[in-house]
Amino acid sequence: MAVPVMAGYGVVIPAFNAAATIGAALNSVLAQTVKAEAIVVVDDGSTDDTVAVIEAMNLPVTVLRQENAGPGSATTRGFDALSTPFVATLDADDLWLPDKIEKQLACLDRHPGTAGVFAHWRTFRGDRPDLPETASVAGWSRTTMMIRQEVMSTIGPIVDPQGGRGEMIDWIARVREAGFVLAMLDDVLALRRIRPGSLSYGRDPARDRGYLEVARLAMKRRAQGRAGGG
Repeated sequence: MAVPVMAGYGVVIPAFNAAATIGAALNSVLAQTVKAEAIVVVDDGSTDDTVAVIEAMNLPVTVLRQENAGPGSATTRGFDALSTPFVATLDADDLWLPDKIEKQLACLDRHPGTAGVFAHWRTFRGDRPDLPETASVAGWSRTTMMIRQEVMSTIGPIVDPQGGRGEMIDWIARVREAGFVLAMLDDVLALRRIRPGSLSYGRDPARDRGYLEVARLAMKRRAQGRAGGG
């Protein structure tokens, strides 16, 4: 595939206690066939050696640190630190496949009216990305997202609901409600790691409250829209 001739992109990785996985995540970014102009890791109040691991790798990565506020807050801060016209995001325990960015930039180049593009992904456990466990599914997620910078400036911050889950569901819904067009590639371009302690690991009633909050906010916006239109 020919690499599209277009403006560059930056990468945002929110990280919380990701010392065991951040190295692999960063290496998957560096392995892309189209290189990033800037890579920003936002350490969200980690209490482990996340930052030390990054510093020991001696990579061209900017590390920002903040008190623990949630992955949405950390992602938003990373966006604010970048000036690239496109931004790709990645959770600190997931991986990109090498041609992810190339295929997404090509899609955006072909469809200038598309605001963002996502991709399919597969799940793996522990340290065996070579053994994905499930069939691919559409990844409407931070890990598969590449989006135009102006979307964030229009929509506003990614808000962390109580419990810590559902912030991307809420933000993507707000993007669509604002009329932006989002695309989903059929290609598997990322791998989702499942590990104990991660936000995606198993059911957790406290964390799952976030999904209920997201649903409540969506219904509130719809009700306000009907009231405004009537």
